[in-house]
Amino acid sequence: MAVGVLPGALMGSTAGVGLILIGFMAACVLVVWLMVRFCLASPALMLERQSITVSMRRSAKLVRGAWWRMFGILLLTWLLTMIVTLVIAIPFGIIGMIVDGDGLSSFLTGESTGFGWPFLIISGIGEVIVSTITYPLSAGVMALLYVDQRIRREALDLELARAAGLPGYDTRS
Repeated sequence: MAVGVLPGALMGSTAGVGLILIGFMAACVLVVWLMVRFCLASPALMLERQSITVSMRRSAKLVRGAWWRMFGILLLTWLLTMIVTLVIAIPFGIIGMIVDGDGLSSFLTGESTGFGWPFLIISGIGEVIVSTITYPLSAGVMALLYVDQRIRREALDLELARAAGLPGYDTRS
């Protein structure tokens, strides 16, 4: 991101602001592309027990040709995670403001709010609950995407059926 923004920041003029905006947008597109390209690196790292660079190459190979499908699934997962986060975090934030004395009244009147320890503790509990729900969800989606891509590209389902000894999948003729 810094590489995209740096040339405009060094210019320091009005044209520099435009260059910062263009560089920021280009950097965002590049970051999203790289995130989707390497999204299967961690499942490959854990399940195949390879090095980090080999896992990243493996992820790029598995995502090749299915980038838009992966992007859509990851975007949907992110959206679901954000909805769960809001549904859980907002009530904890409101409860924290109520418990924290005049936090809610000053928030509603538009005054400067100074939140104390009760608010931080209650909102922290909410964040722990959110993390407990959303991290396994995201990890499960990544693992399923990894297995799905292996089944689609490498016929992993046939290998698993052979390994399980299912009739009709044996290699002996």
